[in-house]
Order: sequence, then structure tokens, then C-alpha cells
Amino acid sequence: MDLYSGELNLVFAWVWVCVGILYGAALGSRFHEEGWMDGYGSFRRRLYRLAHVAIFALAMLNLLFHFTARSLEGASVAVPIASLAFVIGAVFMPVCCLLVAHRPKLRMAFAVPITSLLLASVLTAWQVIAR
Repeated sequence: MDLYSGELNLVFAWVWVCVGILYGAALGSRFHEEGWMDGYGSFRRRLYRLAHVAIFALAMLNLLFHFTARSLEGASVAVPIASLAFVIGAVFMPVCCLLVAHRPKLRMAFAVPITSLLLASVLTAWQVIAR
């Protein structure tokens, strides 16, 4: 898989869309239960919903990166680093949401996906500006 073309991100994006659909179906099977996870506005339930949104949003971000990477001819080593960082951030963001839903004191774990996604975004922007 060519990391310079963002091919990994294309495959990952579509796999992540499938994961998001399955995760949403699992959540949706209980949405009608008023008291499920302590009610609609509970901290835990909000984080479960945030994880669902993050899966789809970060799948789309990986898809956008794929098309951006394809347009960067002769790009530097920053492109494959950004490619991997986008995937790492996309995986760990919903994982952190679910982790913190059950262990709120671990909220600093969000530093992993945030740092990864910020690094990927900065490297990508730098490559786009420098071309």
C-alpha cells in the first residue's frame, strides 16, 4: 500500500464507514429506552454518541486526505507520516470516547488522538502550501 498516495486512508475510510454503520445500528437498537445509560442527556450516553459521530467524521477526513495526497506530486516524507497519523487519530478518538464514558478521570487520554490529528493536519497543510 502506497502511503504517499493516501491509499491506506481510502481503504481505512470505507472500513470506518462500515464500522460506523454497525456501531450506530447497535446504539440504535436501544435508543427508544428512556433510561438506557442513565437517560438521553447522561455523560456516558453523550460520549457514546460522540464516538459514533467521530467515526463518521474521521472516516470523511481520511477520505479527504486520500484525495489531497493524490494531488501532491513529489511530496516529502511528511505525507506518509500524516497518512498514519490520520488513521491513528481516527481509531483512538472513538476509543477514548468510550473509555472516558466509563472512566471520566482518564479524559487526558484524548491527548493521543488530538495530537495525532493535529500533527496530520499540520503536515498536510504544510505540504499543500509548499507545493
